[in-house]
Amino acid sequence: MIGHKLTSFRPAAKRKAFALALLAGVSFAGVAAAQDAAPSEAVDEVVVTAFRKSLATALDTKRNDVRVSDGISAEDIGKFPSENIAEAIQRIPGVQISNINGRGSTISIRGLGPQYALTTVNGQAFKSSNFTDGFRYDVIQTELASGIQVYKSPTADMDAGGLAGTVNIDTVHPFNVKGRQLIFAGKLQQQELIGGDPTAKFGATYVDHFLDGKLGVFLGAGYQELKDRGDYLWMDRWTVANGVYTPARLRYRRIDRETKRSMINGAVQFKPTDDLQIDAIATYAKDETTQELHQQVFLFTTPSASNVVTLATANNTATKVQVNNFRLENNHQHEDRPQSTGAFTTKVRWTGIENWDFSGVAHYSRGHALFNEEAAILGVNIGSATVDISNPKNVVFTTSTPLSDTAQYNTSTLIRNTYPNGAFRTIDSYENAGQFDAKRYVNFSILDSVQVGAKIRQEVLKRYVVRRDGQNTIPASYSPTMAGSGITVSNFLDGEATLPSTWVSPNLDAYREALKAQGVTVYEAFDPAGSYRVERDLASVYAMANLKGEVLSRTFRGNVGVRSESTDQTVNGYVGGAANPLNTEVKLVAGTYTTKKSYDNVLPSANFSFDITDNLLLRVAAAKVLVRPIIDSSNQLATTMTSTTDTTGHKVYTISVGQASLDPMTANQLDVSLEWYYGSGNGLSAGFFSKKVKNGVYTSTLCPTTYEGTSLTKDSSGVCVSAAGDTYTITQSFNDARTVDIHGYELNWQQSLDAWLPIAGFGLIANYTHVNPATSVTGFKLANLSEHTANGTVYWENQTFSARLSANYRSAYDQTSVESFFSGPLGHTVDARTQFDLNLGYNINEKLSLSFAAMNINNAQEKAYLGNESRWQMTSVTGPSYYLSFQYKM
Repeated sequence: MIGHKLTSFRPAAKRKAFALALLAGVSFAGVAAAQDAAPSEAVDEVVVTAFRKSLATALDTKRNDVRVSDGISAEDIGKFPSENIAEAIQRIPGVQISNINGRGSTISIRGLGPQYALTTVNGQAFKSSNFTDGFRYDVIQTELASGIQVYKSPTADMDAGGLAGTVNIDTVHPFNVKGRQLIFAGKLQQQELIGGDPTAKFGATYVDHFLDGKLGVFLGAGYQELKDRGDYLWMDRWTVANGVYTPARLRYRRIDRETKRSMINGAVQFKPTDDLQIDAIATYAKDETTQELHQQVFLFTTPSASNVVTLATANNTATKVQVNNFRLENNHQHEDRPQSTGAFTTKVRWTGIENWDFSGVAHYSRGHALFNEEAAILGVNIGSATVDISNPKNVVFTTSTPLSDTAQYNTSTLIRNTYPNGAFRTIDSYENAGQFDAKRYVNFSILDSVQVGAKIRQEVLKRYVVRRDGQNTIPASYSPTMAGSGITVSNFLDGEATLPSTWVSPNLDAYREALKAQGVTVYEAFDPAGSYRVERDLASVYAMANLKGEVLSRTFRGNVGVRSESTDQTVNGYVGGAANPLNTEVKLVAGTYTTKKSYDNVLPSANFSFDITDNLLLRVAAAKVLVRPIIDSSNQLATTMTSTTDTTGHKVYTISVGQASLDPMTANQLDVSLEWYYGSGNGLSAGFFSKKVKNGVYTSTLCPTTYEGTSLTKDSSGVCVSAAGDTYTITQSFNDARTVDIHGYELNWQQSLDAWLPIAGFGLIANYTHVNPATSVTGFKLANLSEHTANGTVYWENQTFSARLSANYRSAYDQTSVESFFSGPLGHTVDARTQFDLNLGYNINEKLSLSFAAMNINNAQEKAYLGNESRWQMTSVTGPSYYLSFQYKM
């Protein structure tokens, strides 16, 4: 019998009934209360409550800022109007998020990916725990933020590096809080797909003032556990002949995640005199995530492409095929992914000389990640199967042998029986910075003040990789059997396709015990091709004039400035030699190399806002922005190479050719917006933006005639192979010599409906962004870009109840293997998607409040196609999530 079972207890009907009952109860009680209090005449005064107050605060911040910006403000200390910072930011015009298992993780601004946005905390760099992915917002909790601003036009005093924009997270400053506050909060969360018991979150916040208000103290701490799951079905490989796409490799993947988060942040503000203030702010967040990946890889063309027989064809696609005598690789992979990120900042401000303002900052930030992966991979033969993708909404897949049949995994007849297969990756990014600023108030004509400053930053990005691979097939004499220890995986894809939804997966615990019982120690091999260090010394100076005055009797505000950035970059890496005899997946170290590059950039900027009327504002901004060469899975500053062995014994090499000589990307950008502010918390704006990008980075796949002495050619499917049958995927990145124009427009509306409806408390916020992407076939091209994005929220609240229903829409967008593992080597297009979220609140009294949230209540799924919408490529399911939380203020 099978030893373990991995399934999901999903009392969906009960949970949905609970959600509906709670919604109905809160809505009924709220409407009744509102009707009782409904005025008989038009509303003259608006009572500003929590969510509406946060909207009004964010709108005031936008109006008063001379830059082009949008933001979100917390409703109260520790009470941010979202369950996830990334999900909160996506409500801002021009911002898109990427999800992992349905949880928001990274963001893109105006079509430019995560690596093109700069993230700061209180104006200083906040280093990512994994610099190859862009900043991971799901690592930090919402309680960190008192407000978030997305700056789309920079000023000269801001750090360079946000080609797309800068996201600044403001933490709680005790001088901004009145009196003493002690707050306790808790939350229960459950994702419907993974089922099981809800997970919990706890937090506490303390703010106080001492020494007659001269000393302010803030301390916040939180701990959270989360569980989620994502199911993915996709066509990983295609055979392309005469323009017809034929399925070549189908994959199942189920990802179960468990996360433990802890965070602590604090601030001390001390103002011993009216002229001197000292701030010290510290933040630390840790995310310990473990993942269990259960995967079935159906290699239709192994051992031969003739295995696949086409039964039906449409739209240049073999929509139905029969596959005979092919290989199946059954993979169970465990991943430990602890990550942390933190920062410590001290700032001293002195105004002891009349009309002068001096400040100095010392800052340190570090991100750290340690990824441990181990997998067991079993290979068997499948007699036959059929695949029918003619209906993208219902993929049909059948196999001659049930995937849950343990008999086919007889250890004496396995084609492959590998354990372990994996690696340890240590990833670090940290920065030391020192900054000095001086501001002189002039008040002469239109010149309000001038300011100058200088900053020195030392940035380090490094990666160290060790592989642990069982190089030989595990002897059948002590290999665990599927019948005795296998894990049953069931309910795959939650009924979204017609296919075998249950299979048996290898048990990693059993494999560990088998090796331990035999006294086998797996050799740990340093991977020189995956390890490197990048150091950057960054020096900058700036000067800026702040202006205010009148034009045609109308007031204006603005600034004009210039920033000079100097970069000295050093890349240190290893030269690989012969194959390591104890682990042929890696090479021995043959030497080291050092590559240096220096460059200077002058970045002018100007921002102006003109008051056309008391309520109508025209904003114009222009700047030159940059981002230094980025690092991702196919764009490495150092040459990296990984290798695996497939079921036929051939090597599969993935190589990224190092490009330490890449130039930074720059863009000349222009923003023009018209903003109308009318009434309390109401606003309507329309804006145009343009970015002309130079030195855009693009990646090409190469197949040179030789690589490190091995002759290479392309086979009939276009795959780069050696004479021995080994596969080589070689990529290299280049700067695009063209200037690429990215432009579009944004619309944003925020409206109270009190004057329009008989019941007070209703309102809406809505925004729409359109981006015209670069349409080049070759060269720099935007991925992960939705041409159309829109967000809308309708809300109702009074002093006791609140309700919000939000919708997030993004149109179809392209991805390559850099942006998504699920895209395959040919890339894919993710279909348009709309997600609905619900939030209900109940203030029991001034101290205690409750809230309920349901995320993705319409069970929106991520689906993808290849080339045209009729050619199915991927279906994924993550399902809704539910939250129930409380906050108590003492």
